[in-house]
Amino acid sequence: MNVKTIFASLRAPFFTAVIVPVILGSVIAWYHGFDFQWGLFFMALVGAVALHAGANTINDYFDHHNRNDELNKEFIRPFTGGSRLIQTGALTPKGMLIISITVYLIGISLGLYLTWLRGMTIFWIGLIGVACGVLYVAPGINLVGRGAGELAIALAFGLCCVNGAYFVQAQTLNLEVVIASLPIAFMITLVLYINEFPDYKADKAVGKIHWVVRLGRKRAATGYTVLMILNYLSILLLAFIFGNLWVLLGLLTIPLALKAARNTLANYDNVTALTPSCAGTIMTHLLTGILLTTGYVLQKLL
Repeated sequence: MNVKTIFASLRAPFFTAVIVPVILGSVIAWYHGFDFQWGLFFMALVGAVALHAGANTINDYFDHHNRNDELNKEFIRPFTGGSRLIQTGALTPKGMLIISITVYLIGISLGLYLTWLRGMTIFWIGLIGVACGVLYVAPGINLVGRGAGELAIALAFGLCCVNGAYFVQAQTLNLEVVIASLPIAFMITLVLYINEFPDYKADKAVGKIHWVVRLGRKRAATGYTVLMILNYLSILLLAFIFGNLWVLLGLLTIPLALKAARNTLANYDNVTALTPSCAGTIMTHLLTGILLTTGYVLQKLL
């Protein structure tokens, strides 16, 4: 087990899923008049990244044992199908589990320290996040198989990350932050959702009955469009309820989202042709988060 293999197992390119919401929540706290505390910010960021890495690796471990990754022949690299390190022999299942436990311990340790510094709210938010990551495909619970996987990801990577980062800075919660976390929640759900299309057959075979399996690929493609519309409606809601029109910058990603939605509707059953949709959804999540954050910075400065 070398450093390169360990790094590959973490799937670091996908860490934007937690980096974006942690930055957004922290910036909103600054926008609300709280001093930006860099030390606390970096602890929250590293902790969130570690917990995300733990979720990535534990799910690779579980997907090996339920034969999901072994059966998956339609995955799109690098977006779906897991890291494939166990399947290629680069890591043993035990090695993957050791990596997962290690990074989880790092994330949990930072979370407990932040709890001691800032209050028990961090503990409960972190507990929800860890539970969603571990139980997503854990034997016996298998949230994804019960149709709750998408909700778990929206909760962990949307509401928990944004509101947790805000609380670390402000030691309070705020309705505006809850609403601001909704676009992030919708977008990370869409990242998961579009990646479920190429995994459809393997997931169905092992009991991962998520909503793409439940709806079927054709109807699920329409569901993708509906979720994308809800994402942009939540940005409008945020802007007009709280009077910050700069967050409407988030609407600038509509052309990118529209392109991904059209491709999904046209190629829902063509795995290779869905590659632009997978990439476009990830980019839409990233850019939407950056633009919302920029909107708060501009409103504060101008």
